[in-house]
Amino acid sequence: MPLPAPIYHLHSPCSSCNLAELCLPADLSANEMHKLDELSTVKRSFARSDYLYRSGDKFRSLFAIHSGSFKTQILHEDGREQVTGFQMAGEIIGLDAISTDIHACDAVALESCVVCELPFNKLEALSREIPLLQRHLHKIMSREIVRDQGIMLLLGSMRAEERLAVFLLNLSQRFAARGLSPTQFQLRMSRQEIGSYLGLKLETVSRAFSHFQSERLINVKVRTVEILDLAGLQACLNNTR
Repeated sequence: MPLPAPIYHLHSPCSSCNLAELCLPADLSANEMHKLDELSTVKRSFARSDYLYRSGDKFRSLFAIHSGSFKTQILHEDGREQVTGFQMAGEIIGLDAISTDIHACDAVALESCVVCELPFNKLEALSREIPLLQRHLHKIMSREIVRDQGIMLLLGSMRAEERLAVFLLNLSQRFAARGLSPTQFQLRMSRQEIGSYLGLKLETVSRAFSHFQSERLINVKVRTVEILDLAGLQACLNNTR
């Protein structure tokens, strides 16, 4: 059995976290923020390949990713792993289990990570006291639905290069939202994992990366990606290049 993730008390509460604007509603009063600080008092740390939770685990908490990144995946009957998403710092993970009280997928750390645990029964009670918090939770869930619909469109109607372009542009936007470079970043996931997420074979993903590099749209060194031509990458989706 794996050892439980280390647990320790927060050194910085939600009110002073530099990711607060990403995972918390704006315009909370000082008293409302204090209540949130009391809700999230535990952090858990994970090493690469550690499981935050597994499919079939009982749902107790949501988790705000404080640092690092995760992948979610489901296991097919034949043993193949299907990646269903990549989550990074400032995002909430575990929403899949709200309806059934059971996690429907695995969440696996892609690197060293720290998460803030949000006991759902307490979060639910607090959201009834704080309408802004309840609305924010609804927005997060709505965003997940929109993302799932986007994945269905991606897998159903786009060519391999279009799928990879969408993936890289999405990462660019998410890094920019965190005040990081939108044009140079590390891929924490493998090409195999990217292929699983995009519904592509490993060789197809590698060919698409090579094509973008030969077209001077990107430059790739191991897992460091530099987007050289954002407009050109976007043009791949508009069939104008």
